Amino acid sequence: MAASHWLVKSCYALDGSAFYRRAKQFCYSLLEDPHSPMRPYFDITMIVLVVSSVFVIIWKETGAVGPGAIYFSDGALIVFAIEYFLRIWIYSDAHKIIIDKYEHAELLNQPFVARDALWAVLRDKWAYIKTPHAVIDLLAILPSFRAFGFLRFLLLFRLLKVFRYARSLNEFAQVLHEKRFELYTLAMFSGFVVLTASTAMLFFESKSPESQIHTVFDAVYWAVITIFTVGYGDITPHTPEGRVVTIVLVVSGVVVIAFSTSIIVTAFTEKMRKLREDRVFSEIERYDGYTLIGGFGRMGEAVAEKLLRNHEAVIVVDRRADRVELARSRGILALEGDVTDSRLLDNLKLSTHAKRILCLTEDDVSNVYVTLSARQLNPTAEIIARATSNDVIKKLKLAGATHVVTPFQTAALIAAEYIGQPVAFDAVYGALSGTRDIAIDAVPVRLGSRLDGKPVGDIDFAGQHLLLFGVVRASGQHVTTEHHYYDLVSRHFYFNPKAHFVLRAHDILVVFGHSLTLGHFKKELELGKGFKRTAQS
Repeated sequence: MAASHWLVKSCYALDGSAFYRRAKQFCYSLLEDPHSPMRPYFDITMIVLVVSSVFVIIWKETGAVGPGAIYFSDGALIVFAIEYFLRIWIYSDAHKIIIDKYEHAELLNQPFVARDALWAVLRDKWAYIKTPHAVIDLLAILPSFRAFGFLRFLLLFRLLKVFRYARSLNEFAQVLHEKRFELYTLAMFSGFVVLTASTAMLFFESKSPESQIHTVFDAVYWAVITIFTVGYGDITPHTPEGRVVTIVLVVSGVVVIAFSTSIIVTAFTEKMRKLREDRVFSEIERYDGYTLIGGFGRMGEAVAEKLLRNHEAVIVVDRRADRVELARSRGILALEGDVTDSRLLDNLKLSTHAKRILCLTEDDVSNVYVTLSARQLNPTAEIIARATSNDVIKKLKLAGATHVVTPFQTAALIAAEYIGQPVAFDAVYGALSGTRDIAIDAVPVRLGSRLDGKPVGDIDFAGQHLLLFGVVRASGQHVTTEHHYYDLVSRHFYFNPKAHFVLRAHDILVVFGHSLTLGHFKKELELGKGFKRTAQS
């Protein structure tokens, strides 16, 4: 009874131990978690260790080795043994099984039997020990002990451990597993053909004095190397009937190889999409924040190109395969899928890793749905949505869009501006498209800086060969004088403000000019320069 009490007390102590949980989580991340940043380094280390240890084993069998090789072999054995027992440990929580058994007994007012609880733990661990990976791990270490020296040839099974660490090999094995029905059917057909051909050859060729087929093994050997079109030539038919069987078997072999190749190629083609998705999902873990572009049309293409020039992480999702391939050809992570799929958004870790979502599909319904889903998953992300009509703008804002763009209306306004002022339009277009050295930049007004409290008329924009395009200010601090402004989401934009417009902290100056001049202007402001002489203190 005292032992049972001590067992339950120890299990509760482990369950409440933060150190124990951290240690087990660390081991799980290292050994099992595919998204752990430590996992790739561990896998590479183990692959090198497995291959090196096998070479040392072969070296030991073919000649004398030095003490260094023996120490290395023993060290690899210790590492493999520790890994084996750690995997058994992290497979399940033994203390929780015992606690569940104890609480179940207490609930039913029955005596707690420690033997039954421990037996449940052993059954649970046995479920892992008998898995193929665990058996391979055991065969990799068991023959190294002297008591099992007669099993030393099983050490070559250590190479199979590479399948655990090499993801590409795992994917290959998984593809074959998924097509097991087709492969089993093909194997049965091949076995039937081999059995029929070998029986016929044994019947026809064994009676010929020049024949090289005298036993069942000879016939099966000949049939196997013939159906797989190897044909060493060491066994050849000498009777007309045997040659006819050979012709039929060669044709059957071509069919078998063609079908097997077709099955594997089809399986890998189907798997490629998942592999690419997994690659994108694993890349997301490396980003502190990325921009999701839903729809890689002309707008999405232009935005992605601009973001890439600014060295920002971009992920594209589009339904059309040609657009996805175009994005990938430009070095952009892209997925073929429906951006309205909530499961896909969860896999993209939209709630934690996305800092900006661009809903740029050509379907307003899809843009509204994505905006609504993205805002629910990530309340702080910036969401920019596209609207094809003014009726959708209000719906997108209600769905949670930070900004809404109407490309057709904007294009119409730009066309009208071009008709009236083509020179100004050409300059603005050059700045936005990057085809000229002209640029538009944002200059923030920091709290306590020299710009804070200054009228815009005191800043020497003309002397710096710059043009003040406007000022962006928080909506709660808008000016109620004659300065006209345009409403933005949570902000106001003052276009071409008058000289007595006073700047405040957190304002943003939108300045237009040459890229070199803009950089020089920012440096001048940091040094307290860039103001008109009459306004200098």
